[in-house]
Amino acid sequence: MSVLRVLSHLGDSAISWDAERAATGDAESLAAIEEAERIFAAERARGATAFRTLPGRPAERIEQFDSTAPEIIMVPRVAGG
Repeated sequence: MSVLRVLSHLGDSAISWDAERAATGDAESLAAIEEAERIFAAERARGATAFRTLPGRPAERIEQFDSTAPEIIMVPRVAGG
């Protein structure tokens, strides 16, 4: 199971999908991936940074949506002052 987490001032929201089921053409998994891609693109357009996380490894910054990643975390642009 894969998940896209979007952090915000309200906490985090998540959408998950099964990449293996999507590979077999499962409509529900494909729809979830499509929604995750849409959210990823919208958050990147707002300036968010995306990280792919893998167990036992440091988070890796990514520029493109990866439907095979176990977890993607979207961090909003941070403004300081």
